[in-house]
Amino acid sequence: MSANRRITLIFGGFIAAVAAAFYPIFFHPYSHKDEYKEIQKVNRAGINQTDVQPVGLKIWSDPFKPKS
Repeated sequence: MSANRRITLIFGGFIAAVAAAFYPIFFHPYSHKDEYKEIQKVNRAGINQTDVQPVGLKIWSDPFKPKS
């Protein structure tokens, strides 16, 4: 196996590993927004935001709401 081919395989493997790591972190939540909205509704049910929010910080907002 030539040196160029070995370098290409190593570099390609590194790129594939990075892509595989980014999929569950970024691409899956981005493509399944409705599922994550429902999960957050269940997780945040019964929580009074003013009781758990530290003084002086902005109250939670919907991260899926479009910026306007």
